[in-house]
Amino acid sequence: MQFQKESVSHSQSLTNRVFGFVERLSESDSLIFKLVFLLAFLSALWFLVNLSLGWRTEIAVTGGTFREGIIGTPRFINPILAVTRADKDLAELIFDGLMTVGPDGALVPNLAESVTVSEDGLTYNVVLKKNVTFHDTMPLTALDVLFTVGRITDPLLASPLRPNFDGVVVEQVGEYELNFVLKEPYAPFIENLTFGILPEHIWGSVTNDEFPYSQRNSEPIGTGPYAIDAIVRSSSGIPETYVLTAHESYHRGAPKIATFTLTFFANEDRLTEAFGKGLIDALSGVDPSRLFGLNIQSDSHDIVRAPLPRTFALFLNQNKSTALRDKGAREALSAAIDRIELTNTVLGGYGIPLHAAIPSGFGITVPETAPIDGDRVEIARAILRDSGWEQNTETGVWEKEIDDAVTPLELSISTVNNPRFEATAEYIRTAWERLGVRVTVKQFEQSDLTQGIIRPRDYEVLLFGAQVGRSLDYFSFWHSSQRNDPGLNVALYANITTDALLTEARTTNDIVKRNEALMKFSEELQKETPAIFLYQPELIYIFPKTVTGARFTGIGEMHERFASVHDWYVDTDSIWSFLAP
Repeated sequence: MQFQKESVSHSQSLTNRVFGFVERLSESDSLIFKLVFLLAFLSALWFLVNLSLGWRTEIAVTGGTFREGIIGTPRFINPILAVTRADKDLAELIFDGLMTVGPDGALVPNLAESVTVSEDGLTYNVVLKKNVTFHDTMPLTALDVLFTVGRITDPLLASPLRPNFDGVVVEQVGEYELNFVLKEPYAPFIENLTFGILPEHIWGSVTNDEFPYSQRNSEPIGTGPYAIDAIVRSSSGIPETYVLTAHESYHRGAPKIATFTLTFFANEDRLTEAFGKGLIDALSGVDPSRLFGLNIQSDSHDIVRAPLPRTFALFLNQNKSTALRDKGAREALSAAIDRIELTNTVLGGYGIPLHAAIPSGFGITVPETAPIDGDRVEIARAILRDSGWEQNTETGVWEKEIDDAVTPLELSISTVNNPRFEATAEYIRTAWERLGVRVTVKQFEQSDLTQGIIRPRDYEVLLFGAQVGRSLDYFSFWHSSQRNDPGLNVALYANITTDALLTEARTTNDIVKRNEALMKFSEELQKETPAIFLYQPELIYIFPKTVTGARFTGIGEMHERFASVHDWYVDTDSIWSFLAP
């Protein structure tokens, strides 16, 4: 106590002496002293402020709203019944799969703690995380996974996912562990484990007859990053807007964006009109031609472009067209098409020109095709002449004697009745007619094309899009065993070498070996030209710059743009670096 008194007394004495010293100074010296003192004080303050700022960092905090517009009306917000884009988008936000798309585009465990593949490639052992809860706080267990797969494989429910689990046996090993057992090795099977998991305690009592009509399909409960908070319906009861809130107990950490709003529109006109009025912040899936009329401001929005694992091509049926049996004719038809111009014309430049079967953005880099130096038409004509074709002086159509008969280079293109396919077919027709090929375009409704044209293989040239998936599984499109319906080898291609390569690619779990096999397959295909590859579409996402943390690498389907949604954020705060999580 005595020491404290002495310290205080000493401090007061020092202060008194300082003030006494200042008082004894002349007026001019006193002013100088005060200015120096003030400058020193301000300098110290400036130093401390900058030191504070240097040791602070910006972090994401919970808050804000994200508003997106989608075309369509949700009906089955159920991962095992969802077919439409509206259903799949909502299901992606509300449900989680065992696997999901990781930061680099590869699949990583999600609800699964680990996924281990046996050496023979037949057994996929899945160990679940033990901290996962549904939106109603009930825990996720292996029973929920087992139940969901059982409903997927039930033929009476006709789930679109059923073919993914054909012949697969699911065994429950423990409360949080299962085995998926395959009949034969199939490396792309891992992609099938992205399906959303239904809560058995909610759906278990629902019969097959009730399943498609249950209210649970429009008011679902999942384990995903967002849960339904409110549904805004029209006067007729049709859902117009779903308001979702962050799942606070989400196993990957509560999402930072507090509210997620999806509003549904009947068509692109209404969707783009709502964007123009500022009623929504984001939109995707619109025709590229619409982008120019949206008046997108670069300071407020980005146009996100992400390649999709789809290829559009002309598949050549040599069984229906004698002219297409000639390799020179196939090569000339390919050379006559300017893929860059085609992509700009049909997709407004929002697509990737293709010269090979392998799309870009999925782990395999295809060597660039050497640019054609010169007039394409003249180069294509030279290929035809070198292959023995002659141009009829009266009709202008190329002809060649094949199988003891004069065969004209005349072709019909069959495709679906859709604006994009129509524009593509029209571009091809114009390019080939400049070459001297007589072309007819036939358009069909989707069901008629599938049933009456594709299944019986009744076409000469088929303009068709192939969804090859993130793992680039070409087996059903190019293996000789898939030439007949229901296989999708629509070029009726048969090659022992490529058959072996495709089998290796789908059975090995060694990524390097798989990619090597696919590259060799692509090279072999290019030598024979059984199809003419045109372009690869992209995800086009009008995305607000106010949102940070989004990533879109390796998206296999449109709804997977939400795969990283739990990392998105709008609001931020500044804190001391050592306090940052």
